[in-house]
Amino acid sequence: MIHIVLVEPEIPQNTGNIARTCAATGSRLHLIKPLGFSLADRYLKRAGLDYWNMVEVTVHENLGELLESYPGAAFYYLSTKGEKNYTEVDYPGEVFLVFGKESRGLPENILSKAYDRCIRIPMISGARSLNLSNSVAIVTYEVLRQREFAGLQEAGSLTGREEDGAPWLDYV
Repeated sequence: MIHIVLVEPEIPQNTGNIARTCAATGSRLHLIKPLGFSLADRYLKRAGLDYWNMVEVTVHENLGELLESYPGAAFYYLSTKGEKNYTEVDYPGEVFLVFGKESRGLPENILSKAYDRCIRIPMISGARSLNLSNSVAIVTYEVLRQREFAGLQEAGSLTGREEDGAPWLDYV
């Protein structure tokens, strides 16, 4: 099981997109208070589309509450300050991927206690960070790739429906 943990998320659209990624991958979503929005926020709901019934969401008062609920679990902390690339980790069967708030990431007092489990997504020098929902998708799919996408539908098929009003189709 993949658990996505968002510590103090601020932007409802990002959390909605992440919920959609969780739904599509069978991952669980954990939200750590304080949240920068209401769970009834229309932007949150719109970004998650009609996938909300497919995702298990748990809200925690703080990160300590989550850590106490899963003693001994494998937690990895995503940060631009990490030394290890996210592809260098062999993720266990149950893994918690912890992401910080959009404006500041995870605080160093959290990172310093688990620095051996801090991982990063490579970027060019000078780039501050990637969008939170993109980062979640990148690392989640690496975990799934290592598991050979077990449990996911790997192939699609054409529907046979014609598209109306798409003049660009004449150029394909």
